[in-house]
Amino acid sequence: MREIQYQDIVEAVAKLAIEACCVQTNDIKEAFAKAQNIEQSPLGKNIINTLIENGKIAQTNMMPICQDTGMLVVFVNVGQDAHIVGGYIEDAINEGVKKGYTEGYLRKSVVAEPLFERKNTTNNAPAVIHTRIVPGDKVHIQVAPKGFGSENKSILKMLVPADGIQGVKNVFLEAVKLAGPNACPPMVIGVGIGGTMEKAALLAKKAAVREVDSKNPDERYAKLEEELLEMANATGVGPQGLGGTTTAFKVNVEWYPTHIAGLPVAININCHAARHADIEL
Repeated sequence: MREIQYQDIVEAVAKLAIEACCVQTNDIKEAFAKAQNIEQSPLGKNIINTLIENGKIAQTNMMPICQDTGMLVVFVNVGQDAHIVGGYIEDAINEGVKKGYTEGYLRKSVVAEPLFERKNTTNNAPAVIHTRIVPGDKVHIQVAPKGFGSENKSILKMLVPADGIQGVKNVFLEAVKLAGPNACPPMVIGVGIGGTMEKAALLAKKAAVREVDSKNPDERYAKLEEELLEMANATGVGPQGLGGTTTAFKVNVEWYPTHIAGLPVAININCHAARHADIEL
């Protein structure tokens, strides 16, 4: 049995929150470098160069890549042989959110209640936490600050099996066109297929923070990822929605078994920053 200290989780989440908001991941940097070479629109190329420079300034000065530092989504894999010592794990995560967003001077965007008062919590807590119990004795934490320019463009459709692959493509294209400039393209787009309503949405969220240089291990879904990316870039939305051939860096698809009568499809979009960071304790 491995003991994981409460305070270690607090410090880890605080550090990850700041890192994710201020430092572009290597796969995103590589995606930008590739886009520099293949973008056909002069304006689009200029925008890509500006976004690259923005990322460099953010990392050098440890300043947010974007003013919207998001609502923190946290994926936690807890080893069944790990024991959290000193307090409840979700309390530790939310304390880490408060610490990171305060000490990192990150914008606080979370309201305590969604419909009536909508009063700001002033510390960006609570996070949205997804926890799984997995084999092993370690705790893996991934944070993904989710700005709502892109989050607001999410789509969930409960298709039927007869809709098939074309139905999935139709939902995807609808989402890309709806997002337009509001999701701050070039985008990283997560597609969740199968399960139930909420499972499809969670799959899409996880897909949206998957590495740009990854692909689905099932060759059928890997091919679908490529087809959907071609569809997105053929829309002409382009960098920041001002036209061009680089509307998306990558489309990631995740799937799960589903009911004989169903074909749930969810689309979740990340902006060009596609922010995430992780650690294993």
